[in-house]
Amino acid sequence: MLDSEMVEKLKNASVEDRIAVIEVISPSKEEIAKAGGYYTTTKGGSERVSTLKFYKGLADAQGLNLDGKSALGSSRGGRSASYRISVQANGDLLIGSAYTKQMNLKPGDEFEISLGSGHIKLTQVSEEDAADLQRSAFGFMKNTGKILGDVVEPVIPETQWDVLQ
Repeated sequence: MLDSEMVEKLKNASVEDRIAVIEVISPSKEEIAKAGGYYTTTKGGSERVSTLKFYKGLADAQGLNLDGKSALGSSRGGRSASYRISVQANGDLLIGSAYTKQMNLKPGDEFEISLGSGHIKLTQVSEEDAADLQRSAFGFMKNTGKILGDVVEPVIPETQWDVLQ
């Protein structure tokens, strides 16, 4: 058990020093957080220990960024992605740049649209798939026709050809 004098001394120490001292005496998680100064005293005089704040402080001291904020405590401005969109007045669905940046999409990237029961699925088409799709569009009727003979004269007289008028 840590006495109040030990707790006061540890308050002014670095987080790493606090952990080193506390590990020697192996107290409970609450005692570790309290020794680090992560507690408040209620109006009734009881102490409320905040282990979560202690763990966040320890992570910050180790250089870990767990909450999306920088080590200085300031977060990057702007809105975060909500993963919800609405149909625009003109009927379009607009997927914002937060999503396209997250997926490293570039202008011209293509997607296949699949409609399901109550949902729309977008599947990114790779450059190879797009090239295969384009190649298959040319010559897709190959070997489907039958040659019955040669065309040896026009079906209509030349005087009726619009091109020659």
